[in-house]
Amino acid sequence: MRPAGFRNFLLLACSLLFAGLSAVPQNFSPSLRSGPGATCRLSRAESERRCRAPGQPPGGALCHGRGRCDCGVCICHVSEPGVYFGPLCECQEWVCETYDGKTCAGHGKCDCGKCKCDKGWSGDACQYPTNCDLTKKKSNQMCKNSQDIICSNAGTCHCGRCKCDNSDGNGLVYGKFCECDDRECIDDETEEICGGHGKCYCGNCYCDAGWHGDKCEFQCDITPWESKRRCTSPDGKICSNRGTCVCGECSCHDVDPTGDWGDIHGDTCECDERDCRAVYDRYSDDFCSGHGQCNCGRCDCKVGWYGKKCEHPRSCPLSAEESIKKCQGSSDLPCSGRGKCECGKCTCYPPGDRRVYGKTCECDDRRCEDLDGVVCGGHGTCSCGRCVCERGWFGKLCQHPRKCNMTEGLSKSLCESADGILCSGKGSCHCGKCICSAEEWYISGEFCDCDDRDCDKHDGLICTGNGICSCGNCECWDGWNGNACEIWLGTEYP
Repeated sequence: MRPAGFRNFLLLACSLLFAGLSAVPQNFSPSLRSGPGATCRLSRAESERRCRAPGQPPGGALCHGRGRCDCGVCICHVSEPGVYFGPLCECQEWVCETYDGKTCAGHGKCDCGKCKCDKGWSGDACQYPTNCDLTKKKSNQMCKNSQDIICSNAGTCHCGRCKCDNSDGNGLVYGKFCECDDRECIDDETEEICGGHGKCYCGNCYCDAGWHGDKCEFQCDITPWESKRRCTSPDGKICSNRGTCVCGECSCHDVDPTGDWGDIHGDTCECDERDCRAVYDRYSDDFCSGHGQCNCGRCDCKVGWYGKKCEHPRSCPLSAEESIKKCQGSSDLPCSGRGKCECGKCTCYPPGDRRVYGKTCECDDRRCEDLDGVVCGGHGTCSCGRCVCERGWFGKLCQHPRKCNMTEGLSKSLCESADGILCSGKGSCHCGKCICSAEEWYISGEFCDCDDRDCDKHDGLICTGNGICSCGNCECWDGWNGNACEIWLGTEYP
């Protein structure tokens, strides 16, 4: 007779074995084939049933049409870009919806091709907040495209975000402002996207090799090598890296989504008219500062003007003093310390930044942004560098609610700087936050402890006009360095 301890051991081992087998999925059969090449022990119907999604009728797609069924097991394939995975090849990680360039709008996680939204967000791309605290006016303003049209007349505005019209559920109208309509890519005869020979992006067809035409309806009659040779620009790049080679001809990337004549052209897309504009605006014809003609991305200036964009007069009728006086306006510095003065006219820095403007560069809308780039705390609008707050909010950046649920003692303790002085003696405390003196524009910081007058100057300009002053220190734009951002380290001087 075996000892009782041995019998107990056998009982325990059998129990564990039974529990382990019970945990194995029902459709998992590691020994359905006795060996490689052997006959499957499942019937064809049973094998296909295991490879079909639950609820799919007999004859439905196996492995979601993304793989082959081998004895009840899906072998996923990659016949198109991406990686398919999952027991039934149901997952394709990269196809999660995006909004404003972010997967799941940054408010969720991509799980098996679908967005799982964080609490408080919904939508295919988690782009819609569950509760909206925006006024209808503010919401509509956020939904306007560059032509001030709400959702490009192709959708409706929901809490500052466009919901595009896709009544048939095909998702062909999309974009942050519903500006893209891929229905334009459908071939009238075949009713296929780009005739089945290309990909559609924002209403434009990009054809596969050997095909061309607005909807990829024509086949190319020259070799790929000859096509590449004809599309190579003098610098050795295919279509100057600004277009697509189609049957020996360059289809330049048109920056205008309306399909009108674009800014990039030339046999090999070597010309970029955007280089002729002082401030790029696709809806403006202000080439070469109005003092020249644009020729393949280079300005041919009129007599009496010079510069990369014909922005400088060759001779100035004003004296140096008169020129500076015109550039000063009501400021102590020429061009308010934010630009360069030439012949009584200011060129605001940084070039192309539309947040700095005005006859004497007196308006700097960057002052309306917090460290995260939010304008007026999301509770107001910026006008010439000053926030106009919505009802119920106040402060330089509309960051203070008028109603405060905090005790006075707690509020003051949160406003004390390191030396124990309330708001450094240069502001007042409200609801735990410092409100710096409005009369002293240069005072800033969490505890009003920063003095922007301390920023280094060069040639009479704060940060030489090549950066922004932040708490007494210059933060330089790309390409500039030095305490006053006076040193250029870029490849080509602006």
